[in-house]
Amino acid sequence: MSLDADILLWINGHYAGWLDKVMWTASAAKTWVWLYVVLIILLYRKYRSWKLVLLMLVGFGIAVGLSDFLCSGILKPWVCRLRPTHEPALDPLHLVRGYAGGRYGFCSSHAANTMAVALLFSLLYRNKYATVSLMAWVALNCYSRMYLGVHYPSDIIAGLLIGSLWALLVWLALLHWLPVDDEAALPGDS
Repeated sequence: MSLDADILLWINGHYAGWLDKVMWTASAAKTWVWLYVVLIILLYRKYRSWKLVLLMLVGFGIAVGLSDFLCSGILKPWVCRLRPTHEPALDPLHLVRGYAGGRYGFCSSHAANTMAVALLFSLLYRNKYATVSLMAWVALNCYSRMYLGVHYPSDIIAGLLIGSLWALLVWLALLHWLPVDDEAALPGDS
C-alpha cells in the first residue's frame, strides 16, 4: 500500500461519533456561509467602497470557479483516480452517513476552493490574524475530506496548489484597481 493510502487510512481510522458530526459539518459548504458574510464586511471596512468590494467578489468568483472547474471539470475525468471510498483495496473505510462522494477524487475541489478564498482574502486584507484563522479553516476543511475517506492526501495537496495558483493570478489582476497604501502594498515595496 502507498504512503498516500496509509496516511488516509490512519486519519479515517481514528474516528468517533462526536467527531463524525464535526467533520461532516466542517465539510458542508452551507456551514461556511456566515464566514463569507464576515469576509465581505471586513473587505468593505478596509476599502470603504462597495464598488471595489463588488470587483473583489467577482475576483473570488473567478478564482473559485476556475479552481473548481480545473479540479472537477478537467482533472477528475481526465485522471480517473478512484476516490478512496470507491477503491475496493481500501475496504473497509469508516463512512459517515454512508457518504462516498463521486467516483473520482483527484484532485480535491474542497481544498482548491477553500484555499482560493483564504489566500485571495489574505492577500487583499493583509492581516496576520485573519490569515492564520483562514488557513486553520482550510486545514479543517482538508482534514475533514480525508476523515470522511473521500480524498487521499495527494488529492488535497493538488487542490491546495490549484487554489493557490488561481488566487495569486486573480490577486495580481485585481492590483490594477486597488488603492495602494502601506497595508495593501506588495511585500518588499515599503
